Parts: sequence; C-alpha cells; structure tokens
Amino acid sequence: MANFFPRWANLMPLKIAVCLGAVGAGVVAGITYYATPKAQRVGYQPTQPIHYDHNLHANQLGMDCRYCHSFVEHSGHANVPTANTCWNCHSSIKKGSPKLAGLRDAMAVDENHAPLQDADGNAVEGKPIKWVRVHKSPDYVYFNHSAHLNRGISCQSCHGDVHKMEKVYQAESHSMGWCLDCHRNPEKHVRPLEEVYNLDYDPAEYLEENDVRDLDNNRITEPEEFGKFLVAHWGIQPKESCATCHR
Repeated sequence: MANFFPRWANLMPLKIAVCLGAVGAGVVAGITYYATPKAQRVGYQPTQPIHYDHNLHANQLGMDCRYCHSFVEHSGHANVPTANTCWNCHSSIKKGSPKLAGLRDAMAVDENHAPLQDADGNAVEGKPIKWVRVHKSPDYVYFNHSAHLNRGISCQSCHGDVHKMEKVYQAESHSMGWCLDCHRNPEKHVRPLEEVYNLDYDPAEYLEENDVRDLDNNRITEPEEFGKFLVAHWGIQPKESCATCHR
C-alpha cells in the first residue's frame, strides 16, 4: 500500500516548529523593545556612567536646563551634554573628585589633569560619555521639544520635578492617553515663556506679583483663568488626531 502522505511531509512538524519559534521570537523582541520599563514604566531609574545630581546643579546652584540640554528649545529632541560641556566647569571645580573619574576618562586626563599616555608614551584619546537614556518614546511617535517649549510648556510638565532629583527617573507615563489629557486641557500646563525654565514656578505667586489683565482690562487672579488666557492669546490649538504624533 502506498504512503498516504508524500515524503516531504515528514519535515512539516520541524518547519512548523521553526516558524512558530520565529514568530514567538519576534513577539518577544517587539515587547522587549517597546513595552519594557526602559520605555514606559514610571519610576525607571538607570545608573549613569557619571553620577550627575540634578538637585545639586539645577536646584541648589540654579543652573539653567539649557546649559546642558543646549538644543532643546531649537530642536525636536533634547540633547545630552558632551564631556566638554561638563569639563567647562569641572576642569577647575572638584577636579580631583572620584565621582568624576568617568569624566576624566572621557577627557583622557588623570587626577592631576595631565594627559593620559599608553605604554608607548602616545597620547590616549578620550571616549564619549555613554549616558543611559531615561525617557524613550516608540520610534513611531513624533514629539518635538521646541514646539512645546516655545509655547509655554515647561520641562516640568513632562519630566516632573527633575531639578529635585538626585538621580533622574521617569516621573510620568508618557502614554498616548497622558499626552491627550494635556492636549485637551493645555491651560493646566501652559505658562509665560519667561517662566518655562523656572522649575519653581507658581502661577498663583506669579499673578500676585504681576498685574496681568485680560482683553477687557480685568486683572487675572486665578491660575486656570490665566492658563486659558495664554492659550487664547497665543492661539494654541493642540491637535488630537492620530496624525499629530503618528507620522
């Protein structure tokens, strides 16, 4: 009696197993890339190659965010500082601190700031600081930092009280629903342009110290009313369509 199934069918179970394995690996890879704590979980707090204390620099010393994130108001993304940016200060401040060993390695100098040399006496080249990214949106999401900052949305609205963080962590979910909440109620976040980088901004205090008036020349005293005034004054009309972020 002839075989009911052709001989090539003997390999079908193996082929099916390989295909299912490939599909499973693809699903795992996709979830690992897009749905892990590195991209979405509130509280994600990686260890950086150099311990940079935002509370010390931005809060206690009052450094402006734009000194390190120098492109943020002109670019779609927020750049991280190069070793040279840090070296501008630390070439003379706390230059021998063990906490700055990574910076000295990047600048290729020793604790006495003498150039590093290899065994043959040749100068050692420095290497860029490999900062670990804390906030990451999926590749299919479009977000422009400059568009938000130049219309009164502060770093604080998206990153929380980063100036009080000794070690930076993800403070907000950055989910689609979270973004839409702001687009639907921008008056809760918009502030005067001169206060965008003031991370201690208090709208009630601002209105108390400044005589802000609406189009009818009535003084504005309530923060929410002030927010609505700024939204109307600048003609802010946040979009809610899918094409706004998914391009």
